[in-house]
Amino acid sequence: MSDLAQVRAKLAAGELGVALSDLETHLGEMPDDLEALYLQAVALRYARQPQPALDTLARLKRLAPGHSRAHQEEGHLYRDAGAGELALQAYGRALRLNPSLVASLRESVEILHGLERPRLALQMQGQLQRLLAVPEELRTVMDLISQNKLLKAEEICRAFLLKQPDSVDGMRLLADIGIRLGVLEDAEFLLESAVAFEPDDLHVQMEYVNVLRKRQKFAAAKDQALKLLAAHPDNLQVKSQCAVEHMQTGEFDKALDMLENVLQEIPEDPQTLVTYGHALKTSDRAEAAVAAYAKAAVARPQHGESHYALANLKTYRFSAEQVDQMLGVHDDPDLGFMDRVYVNFALGKAYEDRAEFARAFDFYQQGNALKKAQSRYDAQQMAAEMRAVAQTCTADFFGSHSRSGCEDPAPIFVVGLPRAGSTLLEQILASHSQIDGTLELPNILSLSQRLRRRKDGGGYPAVLNTLSTAECREMGEAFIEDTRIHRAGAPFFIDKMPNNFRHIGLIKMILPRAKIIDARRDAMACCFSGYKQLFAEGQEFSYDLRDIGHYYLDYEALMAHWARTLPGFVLQVNNEDVVADLEGQVRRMLEFCELPFEAACLRFYETERNIRTPSSQQVRQPISSAGVEQWRHFEPWLGPLREALAGRSS
Repeated sequence: MSDLAQVRAKLAAGELGVALSDLETHLGEMPDDLEALYLQAVALRYARQPQPALDTLARLKRLAPGHSRAHQEEGHLYRDAGAGELALQAYGRALRLNPSLVASLRESVEILHGLERPRLALQMQGQLQRLLAVPEELRTVMDLISQNKLLKAEEICRAFLLKQPDSVDGMRLLADIGIRLGVLEDAEFLLESAVAFEPDDLHVQMEYVNVLRKRQKFAAAKDQALKLLAAHPDNLQVKSQCAVEHMQTGEFDKALDMLENVLQEIPEDPQTLVTYGHALKTSDRAEAAVAAYAKAAVARPQHGESHYALANLKTYRFSAEQVDQMLGVHDDPDLGFMDRVYVNFALGKAYEDRAEFARAFDFYQQGNALKKAQSRYDAQQMAAEMRAVAQTCTADFFGSHSRSGCEDPAPIFVVGLPRAGSTLLEQILASHSQIDGTLELPNILSLSQRLRRRKDGGGYPAVLNTLSTAECREMGEAFIEDTRIHRAGAPFFIDKMPNNFRHIGLIKMILPRAKIIDARRDAMACCFSGYKQLFAEGQEFSYDLRDIGHYYLDYEALMAHWARTLPGFVLQVNNEDVVADLEGQVRRMLEFCELPFEAACLRFYETERNIRTPSSQQVRQPISSAGVEQWRHFEPWLGPLREALAGRSS
C-alpha cells in the first residue's frame, strides 16, 4: 500500500493525528504533491482546523486551478462555518470543473433551502436528480475526464457501451474523450449516432456541430447550425454558434450581423464580445476588435481570454490601469484554470512591452507550467515517431511509389515550426493573382490519424508501405475536393499547417506535384517565440523550453532527411533572409512554384484577406527586422533551451 493510501486508511479510521503527521512528512519531501495537499486539507477539516485547511487549499489551487475537489472541499469548510454564500460559490466552481460531484450539488440544495431560495434550490435539485440518474460507471467517466485521466475514462466508457450500446450519455462522453485525444472521426460518428437517438436534444446537436467544425467540415457544420436556428430562433447560444460557423466559411459579414444581434440582447457578455472581436480582427478591423476585447475585459475582468485576445494582437500595448487590473485578477485564488493561463500570457506580453523582461518571463513561465501540467506530451515518443518516418520513407521507398497519387499541382504547403514566419510567407504568396490563401488546414493530419488506426498496416508510418497506387490517388483527389471550400477560384492554393512537415512523405505519395516550402527561423528566436505564444491546440511541445528545443532538433533532422531523399521537392526559406532581401526571396519562391513574378507580393501588407493566425496584424504591416533578435532580451533565462539545442549540427 502506498504512503497516501495508508493516509486514506487512517483518515477513514479516524486516526487524524497520525494521518496529519504522515502528511507533514510526505509534503516535506514532496511539497507540490497535489493529492497529499488535498488529503491534508481534508484531514485539517476533520480535525476542526478550518483556517489551516483553507491555507492548504489556497496553495493547492495555485498549483492546480482545475482541481475540482479542492473547490468542493473549500465549499465544505464554508458550509461548516455557516458562510452559505461563499460555500455556494465554491461548490459552483467545483461543478463547473467537474459536473459529476454529487456532494457539491447535494450540499448546494441544502444551503439554498436554508437561505430560503426555493426556486434555485428546485433547479439544483433537478440537476442532482439528472446526475443521479446517470449510471455510476458514467459518473466515474465524467470524474476521470475532469482529472484528465483520459485513457482510463475511455476504457470504462467503452466497456459500458458494450453493455448498453444505445446510451446517449455514453456516446457523448466517449465522443468528448475522442475530441480530447484528437480522434475526431470517431467522435463525429458517436455524436451523429447520439443525434439519431435523441434528435430533439439541443445539447447533443450543438456538440455534433462543434465536432463537425473541428473536423473542418465547415459546410456541414453550418447547415446543421442553421437547422438548429430554424428550430430555436430565439436561442442566443444557437445564434452565436451559427455566427461561428459563418466565420469558418468566410462569411464574416453574416457572422458579424448575427453577433451584433446577440449583443443587443446581452451587450456585456464577455464570450460573445471576444468572438465578435475575433471576427473583426480576422476581417482586418483591428480598432473595432480592440474595442470589443477591451469591453469584455471591463465587463468581466476574470474572463482571461479577453485580456489575452488583446495581447495576441501583438501590436496592442496595455495601459497601466489594464496591467493593474490583470494583476488583481491574477491574484484571485479562485480564478479558473484557462482564465489563469490566459492572464499569465497576457501579463507576459504587457511586461515585455515595458522592457521588464525578468517579470515578463516569470509570467510566461507560469502560464506554460500550467499547460504543461495538463499535457500528455512525450518528447521521447515524438522523437521516436519522427525517426520512424525517416526509416520508412527512404529513397527506395519513394522509387517504388513513383507513379502514385493525384497529379493536381494546385497545393502549396508551407510547413515548419510555429512562429517561424509561415504566416508572412503565406501572405506574400497569397498576394499573387494565381494563389489563394486559406487556413492551417487539418486534412493531412487527419489523414495520418486515420492511417494510424488502420488495423492492417502496423501503425503510422509503417502503414504507408501498404498503400496501393489507387488508394494514393483517391486520397489526393479527396484532399483537393475537401479543401475546395476554402478556395476562391485561383489555380493554386496554400495550406500552411506547420506540423505537416512530419508528413511530407505522405504528401509526396498522394500529391506528387505539390510544392512544399519550409519556413525556417533561427533556432533560439523560433523556439522562444513559440514558448511565449499560447497556441489553441496541437503544439504541446511549446510548454517547456527543453521540449521545444528537442522538437526543433527533431524537425531539423527530419527536414534534412527529406532534402536527401526528395531532392528539389522542398524549398527552405529562412525568415532572416526574407527580412534582409524581400524581393530576392519572393522571386525565389515564385520560381520554385513555377509562377511569374508579381510586384503585389512585395506589397503583401496591402492584400485584403481574412487571416486567423496570431501574426494576422503583423503581416498587415511592411516587413520589419524588429523581431529578429527579440529573444535576446530573455537570454538570461533561456539556459534550458540553449542546452537542448546544443546538439545541433549547424
